[in-house]
Amino acid sequence: MTEPIVVFSHGQDSEPWGSKVLAMAVRARALGFRAESVDYRGIDDPQLRVDKLLAFCKDLPQQQTGPVLVGSSLGGHVATAASIELNARGLFLLAPAFYMPGYERYTPKPAACPIAIVHGWRDAIVPVDNSIRYARGQHATLHVLDADHRMLAQVNTITDYFEFFLRSLAGAAS
Repeated sequence: MTEPIVVFSHGQDSEPWGSKVLAMAVRARALGFRAESVDYRGIDDPQLRVDKLLAFCKDLPQQQTGPVLVGSSLGGHVATAASIELNARGLFLLAPAFYMPGYERYTPKPAACPIAIVHGWRDAIVPVDNSIRYARGQHATLHVLDADHRMLAQVNTITDYFEFFLRSLAGAAS
């Protein structure tokens, strides 16, 4: 049996192996997950990013359940938009770009899987109220931290939440 897989989707102005992704990948690997990250640099269109994620995941080893999808900001939107087709095992989202002005109707429906959202109270890019609304509508777990959009000062807390999320998925599978 192949190891479970976590696939990271970075935000619009980020990179595939930024500090948060690296820290979460270390935790994922310690729990026996394979960690992958898609490079979306140079792709601004959300649908093209979704297409790239879907194509990327088709090349991964086939598993009984899909990957755990992790997305930050626009990457959260992308991961969620692809989650149904990929039969996601879980969604872990950081300040996901949901209900953005002018794009509210494009906020994606998630796969029927566990969802955890982490957002900063002081986020000036994606209002925390958007994650509160989404979490309420999807019955998702929501962690709100004293942080801005990038949440860099909260990396340790985020990775603790991520580890708990992955452990809960592993417990649900056994």
